[in-house]
Amino acid sequence: MSRANLTYRLIMVVAILIAAAPCAAQTISTLQPLQRIMPDSALVREAVMVKDSLDREFQAIAAEQDSSPVKYTIFQRDSLLVASFDSRITDFTPVPRKATLFALIPGGGQIYNHKYWKLPIVYGGFMGCIYALTWNGQMYSDYKQAYLDIMDTDPDTKSYEDFLPPSYDIASNETWLKSVLKNRKDRYRRYRDMSIFAFAGVYAISIIDAYVDAELSHFDISDDLSLRLSPTLLDTRTCSLGMNFSFDF
Repeated sequence: MSRANLTYRLIMVVAILIAAAPCAAQTISTLQPLQRIMPDSALVREAVMVKDSLDREFQAIAAEQDSSPVKYTIFQRDSLLVASFDSRITDFTPVPRKATLFALIPGGGQIYNHKYWKLPIVYGGFMGCIYALTWNGQMYSDYKQAYLDIMDTDPDTKSYEDFLPPSYDIASNETWLKSVLKNRKDRYRRYRDMSIFAFAGVYAISIIDAYVDAELSHFDISDDLSLRLSPTLLDTRTCSLGMNFSFDF
């Protein structure tokens, strides 16, 4: 009786499997294949570059391990690869001393600090000072020569006439003309000297900017610049309570 019951159960299981096979095949056939998402070409190139770089690092470390008595495990070798790769992709941190030395060349400190957007400001300041120095120096030279010509007794030296309109009566206005030429000579000399100081100031500012920029790059400044307010215990003996203000930066 037990053998017949077992045979009956086996027959039922086989029948159920045979009946369910077409349904399962139809269900599988109706499933659509998953669409493969193609990554961006830039990501592919970056991944290939990272893989090639890590392969070269692995080969170098493997060669060193073969020649050295110290043997690393696979986990240690992978950690060394990641550490060596991370050390190459860290942000550039300028050295203040090098930035100052490079800044002795106009704009060199800004280039060393990778602050290229400051170059138009630096070179614009230098070009403005050079233009002002050239212009004021030339005007001072012209008015100086005109003043010397009108003050001497040589009738052939008449460079001051270049500043006057044609047929100007110099004899009746000689005293006033001497005063004007002297004042303008002194004015343009002062402007020339100021241009020299301005040029030196721009040069000094460019050096200071390069040094300060490199020095401040070592500070870890967080993006969370917020004010936190929390209760605090001011005095443990009297149990005095108060408010604590703290800035996160």
